[in-house]
Amino acid sequence: MWRGELPAESLVQQPAENGAPQSTLTAAQAQALLDDPRMILVSRAHKMPEDYPVETKECGSATAINKTLQTEAAEAFLSMQAAAAKDGVDVRMQSGYRSVSYQKKLYDNKTQYYRDQGLSEAAAREKAAVIVNPPGCSEHNCGLAADLNSPEHTTLDTGFADTAAFRWLCENAEQYGFILRYPKEAESVTGITYEPWHWRYVGPENAALLNQSGLCLEDAVAVLQRIAAGETVTG
Repeated sequence: MWRGELPAESLVQQPAENGAPQSTLTAAQAQALLDDPRMILVSRAHKMPEDYPVETKECGSATAINKTLQTEAAEAFLSMQAAAAKDGVDVRMQSGYRSVSYQKKLYDNKTQYYRDQGLSEAAAREKAAVIVNPPGCSEHNCGLAADLNSPEHTTLDTGFADTAAFRWLCENAEQYGFILRYPKEAESVTGITYEPWHWRYVGPENAALLNQSGLCLEDAVAVLQRIAAGETVTG
């Protein structure tokens, strides 16, 4: 797992001869970032590998549905939670790691619901996937995604964006390795509507790199793949 230090602006920032910003990452550095397990891209278009390693630790609140995250992510969250508490802010982890088998159960149950409504098998699965990601296609399956809330706003909806907890996370989560995974301005790329409660652990150095670039994870991975292939990326 790569843990090298890079300037946070190195993804797509340095000016080229034509004045357009260009990446200062080497192909080897880009490939190392892509190989970092914390940078895994999981979505409906990018199913998690079946051999992806997951070791978990509990860090959820008493009311959490899924109380664990991958160990490194859990320890980072607990440190972040403690730092927030010192600032008088209460941040809680409400839903974390879901096993692929648990995700399958959720998806199958939703598919059955639509079958019972008279939809065909294909239509039922397609409609179910809009609400519940198929197994292996949810970030929660990799143990690096955390749905966060606070006593100020316990439901997982856009109202969380109006809380002190969310404002604190926007200012501080990066140094603990977390990024806002589904920002409002990236909906067309992620395919997921704005989720201010959904935070993703990528590691502090990677979080700084991503936030400085202004790219969502999908776009960042695409850029890294191009750099790793030897392309000069500008723009």
